Amino acid sequence: MKIIKIEPYGFASNSYLITADGKTAVAVDPSEPRILDICRRNNLKCEYVILTHGHFDHVGGCAALQNTGARILCGEAEKELIFGDDYLGMFGGVSFPRFKIDDTLSDGENFSLCRIDFTAVHTPGHSAGSMCYASENNLFSGDTLFRLSVGRTDLPTGDMKALGKSLAKIAALSAKNVYPGHGENTELDFERQNNPYLKYIC
Repeated sequence: MKIIKIEPYGFASNSYLITADGKTAVAVDPSEPRILDICRRNNLKCEYVILTHGHFDHVGGCAALQNTGARILCGEAEKELIFGDDYLGMFGGVSFPRFKIDDTLSDGENFSLCRIDFTAVHTPGHSAGSMCYASENNLFSGDTLFRLSVGRTDLPTGDMKALGKSLAKIAALSAKNVYPGHGENTELDFERQNNPYLKYIC
């Protein structure tokens, strides 16, 4: 499995392209339309998008990929929030090209896309429907867990108490590598030992 990290230009999130065969790919949080160009440069066809949550800085490239045939999935508790007034009004109502959610995922659901096996982990706190996705030894943590930090809880549907429970769930996982929504990649064991939020839980 190969993971391509795409760091953002401007105010957006990290995006990831995951491929097992070098031909088809799954995108995690395609934050900007230029992800389509990156797919083309790597001779990849993005067939699926999985969203950790629906904040505007994580979804700006969804429409571009969906227009080429990609199916978009998110957590079942997040679907109705993505185009709700609270989300659309964040930070003065930042706009992004519209897309639709093709399917939803539930907590603990095991699924396979492009010959890659995933497990969906519901991790509310940053948003009510936030999801992390585990695959092999990798965890795509969205805005739930960052290197030495965690996601903010002062945005719509954020909840610090729920985030604490989600971090405890993450701390119990067997994943090694953590690919967050913002900032540097990290390792889960490093976070258990050094992240003040996880140290408190562990």
